[in-house]
Amino acid sequence: MKHLLLSLLAASSLCAADHVVYEPAGAAKGKHIVLLSGDEEYRSEESMPMLGKILSQRQGFKCTVLFSLGADGAIDPMAATSLSHPEALDSADAIVMLLRFRHWDDATTKKFEAAVNRGVPIIALRTSTHAFNGYANDGPFAAWNWNHATGGWGRKVLGETWVSHWGKHKFEATKGIIEAANANHPVLRGVSDLFGNTDVYEAAPPADAVILVRGQILQGMTPDTPPASYTKATAAKVEQDVNTPMMPVAWLRVVKNDAGTENKILATTMGAATDLTNEGLRRLVVNGVFWGLGLEVPEKADVSLVGEYQPTMYGFKGNKVGVKPESFELKK
Repeated sequence: MKHLLLSLLAASSLCAADHVVYEPAGAAKGKHIVLLSGDEEYRSEESMPMLGKILSQRQGFKCTVLFSLGADGAIDPMAATSLSHPEALDSADAIVMLLRFRHWDDATTKKFEAAVNRGVPIIALRTSTHAFNGYANDGPFAAWNWNHATGGWGRKVLGETWVSHWGKHKFEATKGIIEAANANHPVLRGVSDLFGNTDVYEAAPPADAVILVRGQILQGMTPDTPPASYTKATAAKVEQDVNTPMMPVAWLRVVKNDAGTENKILATTMGAATDLTNEGLRRLVVNGVFWGLGLEVPEKADVSLVGEYQPTMYGFKGNKVGVKPESFELKK
């Protein structure tokens, strides 16, 4: 019996070698959240496990975190064709994602597409507006590319694709200003003091979007710096002060997908690993999961960190190398 148990544990460890599963603590909610990491800049390989731990240990969801991996099994944000253990998407009840310029193989992409077409809610962070790039122009997923004439998957589903850095990248941080007209929306319960050290993106979500938060560009990289004031031309060639009006940085949509079902969407252009040291932003994401699943949003969700979280500064270089998914397992 002892040997059987040891064998089962060993098999379980091997199965999870390329991904991480967090079983719920306390009262389980019976829902499976799949968190997708895969970007070269904003350290989603660090933030998605952190969010998975909170959603499982604080909120009672089963969470699976998937990664982009190199040939050696280590996490490699540059491995744009890789998504480990895509089978987890088959049982996903919700997806939390921070992706950038991915082009998975057809089998993996079809699993993601099938999850979307089932109507799973999607909570999409930062560069997920331009999650996909590099699919063949004559292939089935060509229209997913961010620079497709239609705006790609990001514009179709989330409501925006990549447009521009509206604030000055790495020089001007973001203060989140709650949209007064929607301040009582359940997704904003307990959300305050929003701040991220990433810049504001230019974004113009469609008329069906419910704007939750706008991004005030600050003159510096800390929350105590004053708002910036200078003019700049939008993509539509409209000259305006960068903070008048402020760009949307978080919004909701309910979108009908290709299968005819509906996806509830929370999109935010905030969400780098460093941004998520902010309690308010973590709560916005967690609230979005509850809202997307049709569950009652807590008055003030517990989003306290599980274990240590000291994210690496964003940038195209400087990610930790040689790290394997197992390093993010919960310590016994």
